[in-house]
Amino acid sequence: MLDFDFIEEGAEKGAPKYMEWYGAFGLLVTLIWLYLEILRLLAKLNSRK
Repeated sequence: MLDFDFIEEGAEKGAPKYMEWYGAFGLLVTLIWLYLEILRLLAKLNSRK
């Protein structure tokens, strides 16, 4: 949620165009981190069986 808020605030306040890359990179890193955490959780659940 913070990534989307950062992007929205930047757009509303007229941030420079290059700041879009910071928002996109932050969002991409968050999605990759969530994917890895979900895989780790699934691996733990699978090992319990």
